[in-house]
Order: sequence, then structure tokens, then C-alpha cells
Amino acid sequence: MISLNTYRDQWFHNIRGDLLSGLVVALALIPEAIAFSIIAGVDPKVGLYASFSIAVITAIAGGRPGMISAATAATAVLMVTLVKEHGLQYLLAATVLAGVLQICAGYLRLGNLMRFVSKSVMTGFVNALAILIFMAQLPEMDPRTVGWLTYVLIAAGLGIIYLFPLVTNMLPSPLVTIIVLTSLTVIFGWDVRTVGDMGELPDTLPIFLIPDIPFNLETLKIIFPYSIAVAVVGLLESLMTQNIVDDLTDTTSDRNQECIGQGLANTATGFIGGMAGCAMIGQSIINVKSGGRGRLSCFAAGVILLILCVGLGDMVSQIPMAALVAIMIMVSIGTFSWSSLSDLRTHPKSSSIVMLATVAFVVFTHNLAIGVLVGVLLSGIFFAGKIAQLFRVSSTLSADGRARTYRIEGQLFYASVEDFMRAFDFKEALERVTIDVSAAHIWDISSVSALDMAVLKFRRDGAEVEIVGMNEASETIVDKLAIHDKPGALDKLMSH
Repeated sequence: MISLNTYRDQWFHNIRGDLLSGLVVALALIPEAIAFSIIAGVDPKVGLYASFSIAVITAIAGGRPGMISAATAATAVLMVTLVKEHGLQYLLAATVLAGVLQICAGYLRLGNLMRFVSKSVMTGFVNALAILIFMAQLPEMDPRTVGWLTYVLIAAGLGIIYLFPLVTNMLPSPLVTIIVLTSLTVIFGWDVRTVGDMGELPDTLPIFLIPDIPFNLETLKIIFPYSIAVAVVGLLESLMTQNIVDDLTDTTSDRNQECIGQGLANTATGFIGGMAGCAMIGQSIINVKSGGRGRLSCFAAGVILLILCVGLGDMVSQIPMAALVAIMIMVSIGTFSWSSLSDLRTHPKSSSIVMLATVAFVVFTHNLAIGVLVGVLLSGIFFAGKIAQLFRVSSTLSADGRARTYRIEGQLFYASVEDFMRAFDFKEALERVTIDVSAAHIWDISSVSALDMAVLKFRRDGAEVEIVGMNEASETIVDKLAIHDKPGALDKLMSH
């Protein structure tokens, strides 16, 4: 738990920067929230209410100041089938249950599992998201649906974004882009796609409601698979984004508290008619690059979003989509790890394969969980292979030729068991065999079984076997699982 002074500082140490960045994020959230609602097959207000609620609650209860959470595509795509088959009310119930599962994950400290995600997987995740963010802008640049003026506005927007900071940093350049392009569009009456073309903005505040569904086991069977998927994907994207924001700001944050914050946000959102969401890497980077650092930035983004939609909807609807496309292109360019391309020539092939596989699976499946899972599995396989290569067995024969000492070095686990067994000569006639494991560590049941097999095979042929040098951790697992010193062990071996 953080101290009260630290928590207060996370709110008020950067008021001006947080409010300005919150305004930029709020404007960029509107078309995305509408688009994600369309993906899920629900009314735009479902995504907008969700973005407001999730942003405000994660700002209060989350573990990462300055990170933006709202309705996202990653969770929206998981709800499509549920909405089609059962309707909006079941989506709201699934959102509440997903939040409860995330809260449980936080209290079980499952956020600590992120330390098993390698740097290669993180890089692949970031690059894949950058590609997906850019691909999401392509419909707004389709020459079959937009005119040449759209391209001019996008180019102008990018020019403002990258050149305005050279003049002054008084205002975030993305905010200046929105103001300038909107003013030009309104003044000259240019016919371009605007936020209003994405869908109708809500004109009332959200109200508390309980999902109108039967509260029985059958309902639980329907929503539970969707809830667990949303909970896992939501936490995965949130914790990965949290790591990225940690790196961008050179600060640390609480992963388990973030799990709890995301869970509270989703639970509450389901009760005001909103869909599930999680952290957004694109919006979080916009926030950081616009000067947002504290909890106030995410809180302000949520509150300003609601004010803009409900109170200033007519003005917001006139923002040209070209301005927001320019901002998201900037985000995709800034998100992509360009150094990872040159690193392909210098990094180990295994690391490059993990990174590229993560990118490929995320981009082609549009499912972050699948891509990251593939990356983590490949990382584990390559790591096990590297550790297994560091394993070796040497032996020395006594002067009288009656005893041999086998010296084991390295990590004895499932991947090195085969080399371990191959190193012994069970046909050699010996009176005594010493297995020295002082330079080794025994890790799992596979290695214990292999040790059993080696000892029992030597004993079967009449040799006296002694294991020496075992460290405390290895001794613990061997004492618990080994059978070579238990009655009838040799008979069990002979029966096989």
C-alpha cells in the first residue's frame, strides 16, 4: 500500500500538464469508443459511458498513475458473439463478472506473473500494437470513401504534431492539431468525415441499473466463458501497457493494485450500461507525450469525455476524423520499436524469433492474448534449451578400477534428463559408484525420476551407489519424491 502523501502527490504534482493531456486524450477517445461499440454490436453510448467510468475509477483505484484505461477493441471483439446471441444485458452482466474475476486476480497477486514475460515478448507486443493502431486508421484513408482533402488535412496534422513543439511546449501539439484542423474545417465548410459521422453522441448522464437477466446457473454458464476471456485479455493488455508506461516515465507501479483497479472499474461500468475495457497503449502514450503523468490526467480524460459528449456534443461532432487519424499515426510511429529492426542482426536468433512470432500472431489474430501466449511459450522453450546445453557429466575411475565417480554440473531438469542418463555406463562392472551433484541443482520430478533410474540400475548390477554434494533445495525435492531408497524400489524397476 502506498502512503497518503505519495497518493496525494500522484494527483496534484502536475495539475496543468495532467489537465491539458486529459483534454487531448478525451477528444481522441470519442471516435475510438464509438468504433469499439460498433465492433461489439451495441449503441455508441455503451462504449462512451464505459470509457468515462473506467477512466475515472482506474484513476482513483489503479496502480499506475498516468495510464489511460477505457473501452478497448481487445475486449470488444470478445463480446461480439455474446451480444448477437443474447443481447446487451448479458454483455453488462459479463462485464460485471469479468471485473470481479480481475479483483480476485489482484488479491491473489497474479500481477506478479508479468515478470515471466521476456523483453522479446514485450517488444513484439509493442510492435504489434503499433501495427494494429496504424491499420485501424486505414478505413479513414480509403480513397474509395474519402476525398483528397482528407489526405491534405492528415499531412497538415502530422506537420503540426511534429513541428509545433519546436516553437513552444506551452500546449500539447495533438491538442493544437485538433483545434486548428477543426477551425479550418468549420470556417471553410470543407466536406470531410467528422466525429459526428461515427455515431450519435449520448445526451444524458449514465444511470445505475442492474442487468435485466435471470440470476441462475444457466446465465452463469452463458456469461462465464466470456467473462474469463475478457478478464484475462484485459489484465494482459493493462499490465503490458503498465510496463511500457513505467519505462517511458522511469517510474515503478503496483501491478496487483492495477488488477484490482481494473476489476473495480469493469464491475462498476457494467452497472451503468457500459462495456468492459482495459488500459490503452495508444491513449497512454498520447497522455505521456502530452505531459500527463499523474492520476489527474486519466480522471480528467474521463470527466471531460462525458462533458464533451453530453454538454458539447454538437461542437465535438465537428472535429474532423483526419485530425484524430494524424494523432493515431503519431502514436503508432512513436510506439513501434524501430531499434528492434536493426537488433535482428545482432540479437540472438531465439530472441528475434520470439519477437517476430509475437508480432505475427497478434497482427493476424487481432488477439493480444494469443500472441503473448505464443511468445511466452517460445521464450520458455528456448530458455530451457539454453540451460540444457550448459549441463555436463564427467567421470573418473579409481586406480583399482573398482569404483567410478560421476560429477554432475549444471541444471538437472526435464530438458537435460536425456543427457544425464546417456552419460552413465551401466554395463561397466563396478563395486562402487559415486554420483557427485555438488555442482548441480535438481529441479523437477523428471530429474528425480532419472536419478532414481540411474541409482537402481547400478544397484541391480551389484554396485554400491552413493549420492554426495546435494544442496538443500535439491535434497528437499529428492527426499519428497525419490524412491531409490524405499523398500521394493528395485523390484519396481525390474517390473518395468
